[in-house]
Amino acid sequence: MLVMFVGADRTETAVNAAQVTFVSSVNDGTRIRFGEGRSVTVTEPIGEVLDSLNRSLRPHE
Repeated sequence: MLVMFVGADRTETAVNAAQVTFVSSVNDGTRIRFGEGRSVTVTEPIGEVLDSLNRSLRPHE
């Protein structure tokens, strides 16, 4: 599932929640890491990012 965030450069950023390996708080917002050293920094706070990622990974009811 794709989740939409606002990137640090103010562009819309789509993240595949199934590929996220690590999430951390940084000065600019929240850094979302993927495999192979890839990452994206988004403006949303870490709590909101985690909620959005978890919601997208839950089985649909």
